[in-house]
Amino acid sequence: MNFIVKTAVAAFALTTLAAAPASAETRITYKSAKTGSSYYQMGVELAEAMKTGTQGEMTVTIEESQGSVQNVMEAKARGADYVFTTPPALVGLAQQGKAMFEGKGDPAFDEIRALFPIPSLTMHFVMSADSGVTDLMGMEGKTILLGKGSFGATEGEKYLELFGLADTVNVADAELSNAVAALKNGQIDGFVTAGSWPAPNVIEAAASTPVTILSLSDDQIAQTKRTMLTIPAGTYTGQDADITTTSLPVVAYTTTAMEDETAYQLTKTFWESKARLSDTSPWWKGVDEALLATIDGQIHPGAVRYYTEAGIDLTDAQK
Repeated sequence: MNFIVKTAVAAFALTTLAAAPASAETRITYKSAKTGSSYYQMGVELAEAMKTGTQGEMTVTIEESQGSVQNVMEAKARGADYVFTTPPALVGLAQQGKAMFEGKGDPAFDEIRALFPIPSLTMHFVMSADSGVTDLMGMEGKTILLGKGSFGATEGEKYLELFGLADTVNVADAELSNAVAALKNGQIDGFVTAGSWPAPNVIEAAASTPVTILSLSDDQIAQTKRTMLTIPAGTYTGQDADITTTSLPVVAYTTTAMEDETAYQLTKTFWESKARLSDTSPWWKGVDEALLATIDGQIHPGAVRYYTEAGIDLTDAQK
């Protein structure tokens, strides 16, 4: 092969290499919650599941968040690789420009689309067995730790007001991180917390001292206007019966900027990986197809494709 031919061949090879994509890998940014929280850990588990389930073709980078409102707000400025978590109710408020989104509305909020549900924020009312409290109204006269600044604290305070307990319950002035020790030492009679179930602090409390985790009646749940959720018997040490409580659904969202094929693969891989996720962390056991009913708005067309193939019914409003 003479010099001119060799040069031409080499040039062709370089041109072909440059024209080929560097990698078929799809990169996703997943924004959920603060580092150290259960929802951040879920994001880490999801990232690993996506990498394994797609044989490395999809890489998910976890990004710390200060909360669901921030996640929704960033949807108007992020690209096609953005996935975030939030309760469906916040998406509705953003699209309507109401509450915390008043004066901050943006047409981009109308482009938010759901992918799949993740574990719900679940209310736990944890009482020491020594307190003798077996139902919500029994908290009258007791010392309860609500914590500060969290969804559980705000929701717990709302329930005390709603059921006429605000003036009769002594609310402890302490951080929720002190709840287990305070309960064990008898400084408080109980604490209120919200998170995915099984909740790590409730597991710790039940393992260290006898506790009763309260159920709410159907009427009480209706008054809260939250979604009913059942925590199966045996979830916590000493829990012999199902616990009926309230929850706030949480969903993974993206926007219409994401390609249909990407949304399809994300959704398909999530559901196909859920059994393995549940083996890794029990909180994934609380996610099932029934939670799709909590999605009020539209689901991404790529995700709709998966649900259609899987024979999962969606409402006309979701499609």
